[in-house]
Amino acid sequence: MTSADLVLPPTDQQTPTAALLQAPEAQALELAIGDMHLLLEQHGYVIAVYPAGIRPEHERRLHSIRSVLESDRIALVKVELPPLGVAVLVRQLRQLSICDFSPGVVASAARLLSHYIYAGALLNSVARLDRVPVSLKSHAKSWVPGSQFAVLAGPEPQLVKVGPAAEPLAGPAFDTHLLLAQGNLPPDWVRDTLAPAWKVQAVHDTAVPADSPRWWGTGKLVEFAAYLPDLSVLYQLVSSVRREKCHWCAMELIGDRCAFCSAPLVPPENRTGSGGVLHHGADTSAGP
Repeated sequence: MTSADLVLPPTDQQTPTAALLQAPEAQALELAIGDMHLLLEQHGYVIAVYPAGIRPEHERRLHSIRSVLESDRIALVKVELPPLGVAVLVRQLRQLSICDFSPGVVASAARLLSHYIYAGALLNSVARLDRVPVSLKSHAKSWVPGSQFAVLAGPEPQLVKVGPAAEPLAGPAFDTHLLLAQGNLPPDWVRDTLAPAWKVQAVHDTAVPADSPRWWGTGKLVEFAAYLPDLSVLYQLVSSVRREKCHWCAMELIGDRCAFCSAPLVPPENRTGSGGVLHHGADTSAGP
């Protein structure tokens, strides 16, 4: 992981923590290469998950380390989710890492699981929001004092102006927990309106990631993410997708692209979709 505040506490005693891949100004390249080499020696493979909004020099550092080590055992997984969503995804991958999945399956599961994370925020303004489509009308409304907007970045972008007659954001059709990071706005709307509308089973509090104000375009926010909390459900979801072998590096994968070498799955007729669909009350009895 590229930021310590994106490493959420484990959900149980079995979930491992994540290693921190520090920014260039925080660690010399030689030391970063040494740390990565040690991780490979200890664990065999490294899955480096990082946000799409990471600074270019930090992303170049990751690619430089992999090139210097000439290793095909390092997967660089770029994620388009907002910061809190990235943190949730990383914890889910940490949970899956103790199961009987190969490193290639765990790494490529990041794309699949991203579709099951409902990541958004309550904002006081969308004037500087450039990562989610915003209409001119919404931009104009954001200048009205006291306005608040509920924005969903994924899996499908949504934006609504919060008010008594406003429809809530369309939420997940399966059982979730809600992670809530309170910034400089009261979280009442998220707790009292959004959580019941989404039928979340529990609400958990956490700190706002340091990069969230930059990602959302304002520091006055409440960031949230609804996610699948149970390892048994995550296991079923990943297991339901057909596994393939990468024709280039021979790593196992799910989906249509290898997470380790980025080679697409061929031939095209063998490419698979994103797996099954979960609904409220999904059976969680099966597990790893």
